[in-house]
Amino acid sequence: MKKTSYFLTLLALVVLMVPSLVWSESKRKGNPPVITNSFAVEKGYYGYAWKIYIEAEDPDGDMSRIATVVHQTGYGHYPTDWIMLKSPYRKHLKGYVQWNTYSRRTAYLREWTNITLTITIFDKAGHESNEVVFPFEFVSGAPQKINPPAPFNEEGLPKLGNIHIDLFEPTLMGADVQRDL
Repeated sequence: MKKTSYFLTLLALVVLMVPSLVWSESKRKGNPPVITNSFAVEKGYYGYAWKIYIEAEDPDGDMSRIATVVHQTGYGHYPTDWIMLKSPYRKHLKGYVQWNTYSRRTAYLREWTNITLTITIFDKAGHESNEVVFPFEFVSGAPQKINPPAPFNEEGLPKLGNIHIDLFEPTLMGADVQRDL
């Protein structure tokens, strides 16, 4: 009886451990996209139409979507927003994504609110590019228009898509802001 118990215990351990030792995650074929250049201003007023310039390439020509993630000091991370890429931008892209920073969820953001925007690009095989991180501070006296540097100072750069993330004002969360309803 003891031998059977030991044998079953040993068999259970083998069945549970061998797959993790033998099976390995299959490698995806192809190469990941690479973001080669990027630029964005670091300050703007609340409601600013923020343009984030990126240039990227993928030797396999299968870039499919841009992932944007926002982290706000005092609030945390917002869910990822996805921008699907059109077919002309699968192998190489140079353009901008735009975020109209006015939010339907708050009438204002406090002066000097800080956020960071992280952008990566995924291809159809699931490869992820390098990350680029853009800090941004909401300041009412920020310049209205800034010309981007090369290689983004060309006329007619395409808009690759819009970022759809609505920010919160953390100091208003939980407050009874609709008392007169």
